[in-house]
Amino acid sequence: MAERVELWWARRQFSKGAEVPYPVGRYREAWASFPALIRQYHPELNAGIALTQIPPAADVLLLWQCEAGHKFAATPDEQRHRPGRERRRSAWCPECSDLARPARALPMRDVVTPPGSPVPAAVSNPVARAVLRPRRPPRTLQLCAKTPELPTGEAFLSDCAPKPASAVEAQLRADVFARLAVTPGLNAVRVARPFFDHLEVWPDILLPELRVAIEYDSTGRHGLEHVGKKEDSDRRKDRALRAAKWEVVRIRTGRLQPLGPHDLQVAAWNAKTLDRLVDTLREIRGPLLVDPYLA
Repeated sequence: MAERVELWWARRQFSKGAEVPYPVGRYREAWASFPALIRQYHPELNAGIALTQIPPAADVLLLWQCEAGHKFAATPDEQRHRPGRERRRSAWCPECSDLARPARALPMRDVVTPPGSPVPAAVSNPVARAVLRPRRPPRTLQLCAKTPELPTGEAFLSDCAPKPASAVEAQLRADVFARLAVTPGLNAVRVARPFFDHLEVWPDILLPELRVAIEYDSTGRHGLEHVGKKEDSDRRKDRALRAAKWEVVRIRTGRLQPLGPHDLQVAAWNAKTLDRLVDTLREIRGPLLVDPYLA
């Protein structure tokens, strides 16, 4: 059970026999990719303990304050996994999220009973009404029928793939295909198991001849991209590609930590990063296979 930060800190002092069990900066790398949480955390609200002194896996209640002034308690894990599909800055604060997406009022239904007849218990008793309400059947996974029948691991052009929304991603694609003479225009890989409701995944860039997928990851405008639940989705996507005999190279910016053995942690996309990417491709597939495609 999560405990208050003062009690947690005192217990760690006792167990480690030290006045400062975790020095400032100990967990800086773990928190660096969450700029929104760095802005929401204030040491004066948490017994003077810095955020970089708190392990992300600690079962401790911290007090956060969003930019709108709302204060709320949450554990590090809860706060790191708070954003879901929302791309709004309010996703980091539960109160701001509720204000941005208020709950809909249920319509009132009048129950008409004949004169003199008793009122049914399910109508008069809210608890009974909730118990007797029919349950919705579990949602069955409906796979998209647009995915063509191809062997697992086959690359193809998909109509379901989202369009690139990042200017950096477009520049990366242009630079990669200017350096490597591989088949352009493919945007999907057939996988064996459903990825959400598709039997295909859509990497940012595909190199079919090398069977390597390239992903460009950044935290985005509000620090919502490729963190929390979206990082879990990235890991699942990587597993699906590797199960289909593809390898993945993620170009991670914004202090995002590498997810796989071949990921590149860089400050920005530039010519030097392109050279590092080519060297990584040589490490994965070997220079004898990669160098013939160099333009």
